[in-house]
Amino acid sequence: MSFMRLIRIALNAIGRNRLRTFLTMLGIIIGVASVIAMLAIGQGAKQNIQQEIAKMGTNVIFIQAGSDSHRGASMGASSRQNLSLEDAEAVRNNCPHITAVSPQVSGSGQVIYGPRNWSTAIQGVNTEFFDIRKLSVSAGDKFTAKDIAAAAKVCLIGQTIVENLFDGEEPLDKIIRFNKIPFRIIGVLEKKGEDARGHDQDDIIIAPYTTVQKRVLAITHITAILSSAESEEVAPLAQDEVIQAMRASHKLLNDEEDDFRVRSQQELISTFSSTSQLLTVLLASIAGISLVVGGIGIMNIMYVSVTERTREIGLRMAVGARSVDIMYQFLIESVIISITGGIFGLGVGLAATSVITLMLKWPSAVTPFSIILSFAVCVFTGIFFGWYPASKASRLDPIEALRYE
Repeated sequence: MSFMRLIRIALNAIGRNRLRTFLTMLGIIIGVASVIAMLAIGQGAKQNIQQEIAKMGTNVIFIQAGSDSHRGASMGASSRQNLSLEDAEAVRNNCPHITAVSPQVSGSGQVIYGPRNWSTAIQGVNTEFFDIRKLSVSAGDKFTAKDIAAAAKVCLIGQTIVENLFDGEEPLDKIIRFNKIPFRIIGVLEKKGEDARGHDQDDIIIAPYTTVQKRVLAITHITAILSSAESEEVAPLAQDEVIQAMRASHKLLNDEEDDFRVRSQQELISTFSSTSQLLTVLLASIAGISLVVGGIGIMNIMYVSVTERTREIGLRMAVGARSVDIMYQFLIESVIISITGGIFGLGVGLAATSVITLMLKWPSAVTPFSIILSFAVCVFTGIFFGWYPASKASRLDPIEALRYE
């Protein structure tokens, strides 16, 4: 019996019980739709995290002070105060793959304008910081090297501070006070939103590092150094160069541990992507349980179908059908039901993904991999759960089958 003939027989058998066939497909439809939606949400979250981190600069390399210890007890990360401007210059001069370097000092406190106040953070940096972190100015201008040299009390503010302090008033050239220190606003940063960790990137004041160092914090050291590699491809090499430059600057011997920490954005991307991938697999696995339930439904219905059509099977065998033809007939029915359910499930999954994205504003991304995976699982489900009923049908004795009532 030809393969096309077996397909026509299978389609005729499926068409005779349309409602039962649809109800059998329902488990597969729900399973495939769930897998498509869960993978799309997980992939969308992963891409969103990568995009948000990219906004901070994918080539950024952070240098922070290492942890200190007192009587054997660790004082925590960045507890030392051993970073200096000389370290920043060492990175600038001895790292060929580093294109920009900025010292950084930071603190938090209350900013006041008129009767309004807001709790925020201030960062002291140099002019290269804006290129490193890909920051743009929506109004006004950035401070200059002259402002840094003079420790000028000028600053740029983020949109969150504009909204909470000025209530529609033009902020440029206004005087605000941060911990009682007056600052003149010379620029407003473009809105960036929250980062991958949920921190508001617009809730910030940026000023010359010399100003924050001397006038706000009254310190001589710096709290961090930010640098930028030429490209993502050379970022690991640039990170190694930074480590060597810092060790040389701190005069560390070969057997001494680093008294600083160097991290890159690539590490951050990798960490968040791994977490997102784990959650995606978990969600898809839970959704995949529906496919197993749908497969059991197919097996049950095919088993019932074999029982109902025992006389038909006996008649086909009596007129020359082989056992393998009978097995293929029922196996093809099972696979057709499974694949058809998969097609409907794909449509439902795409529609559900669109609704979730529109209604809940969750990022999503349907990938070819998720579609291929769903169809592969459907074919496997049809074959795996249809095999036993098909095998049972092929082993029937034609004489006993013809006598079956």
